[in-house]
Amino acid sequence: MPTFFEKRQLVTPGDLLAEGDYIAGENAYKENNKIYAARTGLVEYEEKRVSVVALRAFYIPKVGDTVIGTVVEVGFSGWTVDINSPYMAILRATEVLNRPFKPQKNDLTEVLDVGDLVVAKIVAYDRTHDPQLSVNEPGLGKITRGQIVKITPTKIPRVIGKKGSMISLIKQETGCHIILGHNGVILITGKSLEDEELAMMAIRKIDEESHTTGLTDRISQLIKKEKEKKGGSQNESKN
Repeated sequence: MPTFFEKRQLVTPGDLLAEGDYIAGENAYKENNKIYAARTGLVEYEEKRVSVVALRAFYIPKVGDTVIGTVVEVGFSGWTVDINSPYMAILRATEVLNRPFKPQKNDLTEVLDVGDLVVAKIVAYDRTHDPQLSVNEPGLGKITRGQIVKITPTKIPRVIGKKGSMISLIKQETGCHIILGHNGVILITGKSLEDEELAMMAIRKIDEESHTTGLTDRISQLIKKEKEKKGGSQNESKN
């Protein structure tokens, strides 16, 4: 009675998980004595039961995606980066340094250290190897200022809106530069902390109410109301 994945390994819908005398658990189904995954997630084997833990809050890497991650380890030839995924991503020193790299002489912590945030692009990934990152494009690299807000990765399209309408509204009304990571991590950089906090408030509301209709109008009203409130408090402080 074989199983076809290691415990906690990432699976996608239709993957064959086990064959034989097994019971289909959560997010799995059985056909012709075979257990298949019904959702993307991490496979679990508990005695005879085969289940899949759904990854609602996790990001599934895709080549070409822009992500925002946190450096969690500095290695001999690069960095390990947490990208809000079941697997850590790898950023090689050769992708960052614009000069010959000598592991014996170069201290990589002077370039990126544990806790640093980076905007990067996924250049390679399959389910047998960790995602590989690159920062060799304009706008990518170490984050030095701004605010970070995290939302459910699957709700990023809702933040963008139809033809970019939602994100354009937030940018226009707050004056902030916003980078949307496909992994649900968003960088907001504004002229003031108040502008950044207003954009964060709008994005969090989208995350909470993404399943509802008329959201664009409510976000517009929220921003307008907050701006009027702050304008009123500023006028009171002047009087």
